Amino acid sequence: MRTEKRKFGDEGEELAAAFLARRGFRVVARNARISRIGEIDIVALDPRGALVFVEVKTRRDRSFGPPEEAVTPSKLRTIAMCAEAWRTGKGWTDRPWRIDVMAVDLASGTPDIRHLENVALE
Repeated sequence: MRTEKRKFGDEGEELAAAFLARRGFRVVARNARISRIGEIDIVALDPRGALVFVEVKTRRDRSFGPPEEAVTPSKLRTIAMCAEAWRTGKGWTDRPWRIDVMAVDLASGTPDIRHLENVALE
């Protein structure tokens, strides 16, 4: 049984995937679990063919700040390790790749979606 937190996260991921699709991205995987390392929320191909590993953060209110602030340098390192493992496992090591963050802010009642491209590791 899915928890309320998981249902909420799934809602944010659905909104983010639809946002990307409207901009010409092709989603190739969702919730890609990399054993012992972590999970990638969305793996997509951008319109130019680059692999994009997307971390989605969703918030209902701003009491803890905007959603994108929840993506820490530690989380980015984990995503990078997952991305390398996913690329190697799928044989997609010849493609350029990057990490993006999708911030889904539901505080106003209407989704405010921000797409931060090529988020750098600090």
